[in-house]
Amino acid sequence: MRFALALPPQQQIFAAFFTYAACIGSLYPRLPDIQKNMAVGEGALGGALIGIAAGTLLSLTFGGRFAAKFDARMIILTFIPALSVLFALASSASSPLLFFVLLVPVGLNMGMLELVLNLEADRVENLVGRRIMNRCHAFWSFGFFTAGLVSAGFAQTGLPPTLQLCLMVPVICAVTAILLSTIQPAPPRVTVHEEQAAPLFAFPTFGILVLVTVSASAMVLEGAGADWSAIYMRKEFDVSPFLSGFAAAAGAGSQAFFRFFADGFVERYSPVKVARVMLCILMAGVLAVLLAPGAVFALAGFFLMGVGTSVLFPLAMSAAAQRTDRSAAVNVAALAQITFVLFLLAPPLLGFVAEHIGIRWAFGACLPIVAVSLLATGALGIKQAKGDDGGGEQRA
Repeated sequence: MRFALALPPQQQIFAAFFTYAACIGSLYPRLPDIQKNMAVGEGALGGALIGIAAGTLLSLTFGGRFAAKFDARMIILTFIPALSVLFALASSASSPLLFFVLLVPVGLNMGMLELVLNLEADRVENLVGRRIMNRCHAFWSFGFFTAGLVSAGFAQTGLPPTLQLCLMVPVICAVTAILLSTIQPAPPRVTVHEEQAAPLFAFPTFGILVLVTVSASAMVLEGAGADWSAIYMRKEFDVSPFLSGFAAAAGAGSQAFFRFFADGFVERYSPVKVARVMLCILMAGVLAVLLAPGAVFALAGFFLMGVGTSVLFPLAMSAAAQRTDRSAAVNVAALAQITFVLFLLAPPLLGFVAEHIGIRWAFGACLPIVAVSLLATGALGIKQAKGDDGGGEQRA
């Protein structure tokens, strides 16, 4: 393509994460307007949002063979533009049931992109010989933050969500064509398992389940911030549409900044120490949102939540991909299908907590999960030497 940029492999995967997240970040700041258009409470809205989780679970569970059949380039170039179209269609829903139905294909698309992009990031990391996983997820956060700010601005003008998301479609298509047209899949890591056929269902091993525990609080609270922060600001402090939308982007902005520089800290201080500090910051952010006396204090809480969630999922993904008990693709799929469903399923369910107990407790109810994640962080310092059940694991 004449206007396509020939970028190095790591910059291409950064651009893919950014563009993918820009599709997602366009929707969440507009949820207050979508909720108002449907005239429903938080419980019904949360139930509708489960459609994304349902589609994602199906995709991550059964999509391994599809991903193996088609190369990463084809999936990236078709699924990212398609995602922007699917979000525009879903935003036009007039009822929670229709919203749910239209969000299922959104989830199917997102699950496939999660699997392909994270696996490709690990392969590029191996190709260039240095850590880039946290930086990949930093660009995801930058994409969400950028699109979130744009959506917040459109919300302030009163532009209908569906029209705004329709305007995003040609933008996403153009960015994909310019930045990603020349992307080429990186070679897979060479392991004794790499030639095995992808299973229909990627069952998690004990080691993968522990990594799920490490990243669970980050995934749930990152999703809760995306789903409920804008509505929280509107209900608790009656702020402007822009400030409501900005709350949804604030966590992604701080998350992006810390993810961008996290790889150096991980190399210097170890994954375990970095994860423990981040979980303490995450707990402080949740407490700030739970107890906030005003809008500024709440925004500070969302900022801290973004910092706290910044590295846990990328660290868990890298740990899963580097395990030698099975192929990287299977371990990444096993971790992704659980953690990403937590990211999408738990926050909508917190809508029922918000409706019946109070929206502050949609965040406060997650404090025990943070504590459990903190107890499990030692798993990030374990590498598997042999076996499948943890019996052959050793400290890195």
